[in-house]
Amino acid sequence: MLSGRRRNIITGHAQPRREGGPELDTLTEDEIGFIQARDSFYMATVSESGWPYLQHRGGNPGFLHVLGPQQLAFADYKGNRQLLSTGNVAGDNRVALFLMDYPHRTRLKILGHARVEDARGHAGLVAQLAEPEMQRNVERLFFIDLVSFDWNCPQHITPRYTVEEIKEAIVNPLQQRIVELEAELDRLRKEAK
Repeated sequence: MLSGRRRNIITGHAQPRREGGPELDTLTEDEIGFIQARDSFYMATVSESGWPYLQHRGGNPGFLHVLGPQQLAFADYKGNRQLLSTGNVAGDNRVALFLMDYPHRTRLKILGHARVEDARGHAGLVAQLAEPEMQRNVERLFFIDLVSFDWNCPQHITPRYTVEEIKEAIVNPLQQRIVELEAELDRLRKEAK
């Protein structure tokens, strides 16, 4: 049963709230599947001066892990040593994530509160969050407690494709067709003799 309305903190639009329901958004299977399929996202943090700082994060699909319906995590590796996101989270833990699926023209925005943990104290989580060959390079773990999320409309998203997506959609089928045609041509040549 609906009991009043609350404002989505991302869109500002009023949305219905179920009586006794959670104040915070909870990820569904749709969001979880979408997050697990991403190989990159953008993360905004709030700087000491109040200005947003935006950073790209990337890895193998699923490197942003869903630990539960209201918690995400990812491994943070040795990098350029600026530690801007880490420093910003220490002062103001609010973050915004922007996840894109360019081929399907879909985007998901997530707001949450982040905390950063030293990886040395969480060997089990490092093993869970990082690829085996990369585990020795993990310095920190980012945990994000979900506050709200919002799906955006596809308008003005230009489809873009990775090399792997192009291979799967175009190159591999064409190569398979060439193999089939060469076999057919070889058969016809043998029959003609």
